Amino acid sequence: MASTSQAPSIDNLYRDHQDWLRAWLRRRLDCSETAEDLAHDTFLRLLAAKRSQGLAENPRALLTHIARGLVVDHWRRQSVERAYLEALAQRPIDEAPSAEAQALIIESLVRIDEMLSSMPPRIREIFPARPARWLDA
Repeated sequence: MASTSQAPSIDNLYRDHQDWLRAWLRRRLDCSETAEDLAHDTFLRLLAAKRSQGLAENPRALLTHIARGLVVDHWRRQSVERAYLEALAQRPIDEAPSAEAQALIIESLVRIDEMLSSMPPRIREIFPARPARWLDA
């Protein structure tokens, strides 16, 4: 394990690798704005974790590992949001919740999806995949 003094500082890491990480994310996401956001979030996660292990040996491997998880989270959120909005489109417009309520519902559905995804497969099978009754909240 590298000591903190041997690991590069976060500001040096950011300066040396942020352009590379944004380009790496842009290739996977095909969206420069989302790539920018996830690159920023990657460094925030690294900073919050105060993690120095792996930075000195291969900083890009660690950045890629963190960013890959954020990309998966982003795709999962998009999938949940898309499913909710498609289901919402089937309802009469006058029954549609406000934009604020929709954002809160989507956030709740994302959290539920994360919790279900973390469960063992056998337990996940008990729950239907995005039940329509969630929309009645």
